Amino acid sequence: MPRIDFNSDLGEDFGVYSIGMDSQIMEQITSANVACGFHAGDPSVMRKTVATAKEKGVAVGAHPGYPDLLGFGRRSMKCKPEEVYDYCLYQIGALMAFAALEGVAVQHVKAHGALYNDSAKSPEHAEAIAQATRDAGRGEIILMGLANTAFGPAAEKVKVPFAAEAFADRAYQSNGHLVPRGTPGAVLHDPAVAAQRVLGMITDGTVESIDGEQIALRPTSICLHGDTGEAVEMSASIRRHLEEAGVSVVPMKELVGR
Repeated sequence: MPRIDFNSDLGEDFGVYSIGMDSQIMEQITSANVACGFHAGDPSVMRKTVATAKEKGVAVGAHPGYPDLLGFGRRSMKCKPEEVYDYCLYQIGALMAFAALEGVAVQHVKAHGALYNDSAKSPEHAEAIAQATRDAGRGEIILMGLANTAFGPAAEKVKVPFAAEAFADRAYQSNGHLVPRGTPGAVLHDPAVAAQRVLGMITDGTVESIDGEQIALRPTSICLHGDTGEAVEMSASIRRHLEEAGVSVVPMKELVGR
């Protein structure tokens, strides 16, 4: 039986501002990427998000980003690899403290937004994130990153477990990278279309790019965004379609060798 992990970027509320529908999304996913205060989230939100994940049986991961609250971490910054390392180690460590409070382990690390996209193209920055992941978890924490990019080789070089990620609701360029937000067609809004794309990734190992090319893509985990208007419907529909097709949804720690 094919197996896949579902993840979502959560814990992105900040102070009095409410962003996503975390509790409802957690009903559909197996792994939560928790914002660590640099691009979104705050200490109280982090604590509550970890507690909710534990209650719902969802694995917890750190979701570090650039120090860019105003831009929600979606603006690129010119950072040296050692700065990226320090930013990530700091944020992973903060989440590990809240995880320890709840008696759960941090399962994985997934960079956010512009840090994720920049590092997918930069071996040096991907290695910095991989090294921070290794140093924080002594090689036990999984690095998750965009499939077929710099993240995979970085994880192998640093000797940290790796989970290849694909996106249910994002369009792909022919080079395997995501179509930039703001580009027409970059974000998918039809749950049925997204579900069929994900099923194709899992069963055929391919996805169609925005310009019609077939890209080889076999992910360990599928990201379901939790901050769009149709996020709850989208996540429930995709999970239903996959289970009807015989796909089992499990935490990534069951899929990644350590």
